[in-house]
Amino acid sequence: MQVNLIIKVMKIYTRTGDDGTTSLEGGKRVPKYDIRVEAYGSVDELISWIGLLRDHHGNDKRMDLLVYLQNQLMICAAALASDPGNLNSRSYLPDPGCISRLEMEIDKMESSLSPLNSFILPGGNILVSYCHIARCVCRRAERRVLKLDQTEKTPEIINKFLNRLADYLFVLSRKIALELDSEEIEWQV
Repeated sequence: MQVNLIIKVMKIYTRTGDDGTTSLEGGKRVPKYDIRVEAYGSVDELISWIGLLRDHHGNDKRMDLLVYLQNQLMICAAALASDPGNLNSRSYLPDPGCISRLEMEIDKMESSLSPLNSFILPGGNILVSYCHIARCVCRRAERRVLKLDQTEKTPEIINKFLNRLADYLFVLSRKIALELDSEEIEWQV
């Protein structure tokens, strides 16, 4: 028996965005500078930074958690890219346990770190620096989502997740500095 399969190959370019617009989940077109696009675009950038952290062998033991975080961020981006006015849009929400999982990881790392008495200057090792960059991108994504929330309600769990993730990335930078015996330089005023 012969089976004929029709496989549709999707091209990466559609030319539909050449006019400066993009589609939300559900089909609505908005300008590429729309605050919603800014919000999920910042989350998308953060996903890539977490991928860069994951690629460093210094994070081998955190691989599963970093992949989990990327997956949760993809869900956040999908939720933000959905047209809230379209009832046919799919609904996405991160794992309800994502915040407590981050808090547990933060607590575990902090138990081996010395308390901070001042701000620290990012740097000391390239992996530590990447953590700080990811943290800054996470804070930007959080600001973009909060700005969007002022005009169109966003799921509260996304705001909380981004806030806690930035905290996690800061503590991770400190933990990696400790593991690599990299000096933390305190900010001197």
